[in-house]
Amino acid sequence: MKIIPAIDIKDGNVVRLTRGDYEQIKLYSHDPGNIARRWHSQGASILHVVDLDGAFSGKPKNMDSVSAIIRSVSIPVELGGGLRTLDAISWAFNIGVSKVILGTRVVKDIDFITTAIKMYGEKIIVSIDSKNGFVMLRGWTKSSSMNAIDMARRMEHLGVSAVIYTDVTVDGTLSGPNFTRVDNFVSNVNIPVIAAGGISCIDDIKRLCALDRKNLTGVIVGKALYEGTVNLREAINVCLQKE
Repeated sequence: MKIIPAIDIKDGNVVRLTRGDYEQIKLYSHDPGNIARRWHSQGASILHVVDLDGAFSGKPKNMDSVSAIIRSVSIPVELGGGLRTLDAISWAFNIGVSKVILGTRVVKDIDFITTAIKMYGEKIIVSIDSKNGFVMLRGWTKSSSMNAIDMARRMEHLGVSAVIYTDVTVDGTLSGPNFTRVDNFVSNVNIPVIAAGGISCIDDIKRLCALDRKNLTGVIVGKALYEGTVNLREAINVCLQKE
């Protein structure tokens, strides 16, 4: 299971939200490239970057910051937030993004995700942001009637390489993941799953490893890294020892 540091960008700055609430925002850095270098130097093998302004508006907004991150490191960068057209996806790959994360449009537009997979194959990841079992849209500001597990199964059928499962209710809270929900989600699908939301300490990561689900391939860690409650090198070592 990989540890994947998160870099969320708003107005060119590195920030974290609480439960996806744009009114509950904390600024951590004015230099996304410097943050990327920090996590790279501490052993990260991949970075998870989200354009929060893009997620809310529906199109990429922090292009310069994303480019700066890619120039700053030699490890893969996956990008989500506002990538709702084939042109936006093409732009992301052209600047050096390794994988793109699709969300909102995928829920209602099967042709879009099917075309994207045909064009880019395993470079396409789908984000399933769940609140009370249902998928959230538009930067987590709108709910849908789509069940999260049903959506994951649909993505698996379409050939998506992996999904990111985020429990919105705990994201950014440092309260720990809802392990029951994570285990239920992962155990009901075969597709590789990257878990996100609520990581607060090393014990949380150990508990996710202890679920022993082969398709739980990674965990995204955000606020815990920025607040210093999780040491990245230690977290990576915990996962290596489990393997």
